[in-house]
Amino acid sequence: VMFSISEPDWKLFRRLQPVALDRFCQRVLAEIDHIASDADATHHERYLAIFQCIKQRDKEMANAFDDPRRSTAIYQLAYMQSQALLTPEEMSNFSVDIRDAVSLLLGENELET
Repeated sequence: VMFSISEPDWKLFRRLQPVALDRFCQRVLAEIDHIASDADATHHERYLAIFQCIKQRDKEMANAFDDPRRSTAIYQLAYMQSQALLTPEEMSNFSVDIRDAVSLLLGENELET
């Protein structure tokens, strides 16, 4: 399915993308802090857990933030929404068409209007 994005929605997406990226990174760093402070694990176990965490989160980051294009913006926005990286207020600034498309991609039964 191909979705189109209007100029105002595209500009909003581009403005909110760095905000969502910062929130994503904050979440990952908190996760790493939690792993690093696990006194029940050896230093090596913590290192390996942090390495695996970064490897997995890097893939997730790529899905949401790499190479933003109009043709992929709605998919990236849906991923951001699935990870609660944007507030309801921020999402409400998008057009109804974009919010409906995101809801559809997330498999939500009722579309927001």
